[in-house]
Amino acid sequence: MKKVGILGPKGTHSEEAALWLKTFLREDWRLQICADIFDVLTAVKEHKLDAALVPAENSLEGSINITLDTLARSDTLQVVRELVWPVKNFLLTRPFVDVQSVKKIFSHAQPLAQCRNFLHKNFPDAEIVATTSSARAAEFVAASAENFAAIGTQRAGKLNGLTVAAENIQDNPNNFTRFFEIRYRPRDAAPIETFDGDKVLIICQIDGSRAGSLCEVLNEFAKRNVNMTRIESRPARTILGAYIFFFELETDAGDEALRDSIRAVYDKSIWLKNLGVFRIINPL
Repeated sequence: MKKVGILGPKGTHSEEAALWLKTFLREDWRLQICADIFDVLTAVKEHKLDAALVPAENSLEGSINITLDTLARSDTLQVVRELVWPVKNFLLTRPFVDVQSVKKIFSHAQPLAQCRNFLHKNFPDAEIVATTSSARAAEFVAASAENFAAIGTQRAGKLNGLTVAAENIQDNPNNFTRFFEIRYRPRDAAPIETFDGDKVLIICQIDGSRAGSLCEVLNEFAKRNVNMTRIESRPARTILGAYIFFFELETDAGDEALRDSIRAVYDKSIWLKNLGVFRIINPL
C-alpha cells in the first residue's frame, strides 16, 4: 500500500485534496498525517513515506515558501504530479453559538488572508488568531467553552462536531491551491531527457551581480519557443542579495527544444536542478 504524507491534522485542505486524488486515481493510499510540510518532505527523503502531497501555491496568496525552499535544498525530491484544488472555506462554530457574539476567530494564516474581506465586513471587532493549520483551529474551537469560531473545511467541522455558520466565505471564488505530489529520486538517477508531461520544473542560481544575466537565461527559452508559465525567485540563503529561480515550463515545444534550452541555461548558471516533469490534474 502506498504511504502518502500530508499536512495534518485530519480536516485540512491537504487531506481533502488527497482523499479526492486517491479516489480519482483509484490507487490504494494510506494517508500519513504529519505536523508540518517540512516533516512531510523529510519523511519522503528518509524513505519513511512513498510520496507527499503538499501545497505549492495559492492563487490569492502566492507561493508556499517552505515547499519551494525544501525542494531547492534537496537533491532527492522530484515533482511527479500537480493537482489544482478549488479552495472552499467555511466559518465553523460549536452548535447553538450566537455567531454575532463571536470575539475570536482561529485559522491558518492562508485561510485568514483568503477571507480577509469577509472578516472585516462581518467581524470587524473580533480578534483574529493564526494557528498551525485550519484543522487545528477547528479542534481548538470544539474543545473550548468560549464563543469562538474557526475557518476551515467542511470536513473539519464534521470531524469536530461543529456547525457551519457561513459557507464559501473566501473573498474570491477563483481560489485555488496547487498541490505537488513529490517522491524520492535517487541522486544517481539518469538525467531527465524526455518530457512526457504537461510541465517541467527547474531551479537554478545565476550570477545576479552581472547585468543582463536573468535576461540571457529567459532568452534561451524564448528563442526555442518554450513557454514559461511561472517564474519565482527565492533567497539563496548564502549571502545577502543572492537568489535562486524556479522556472515552470510547458512541454509543448518538444523534447529537443526543452533539452537544448535547459542545457543552455545550465551553462549560464552557477548550478541547476531539474525537479521533475509532471501531469496536471484539475477537478473542474
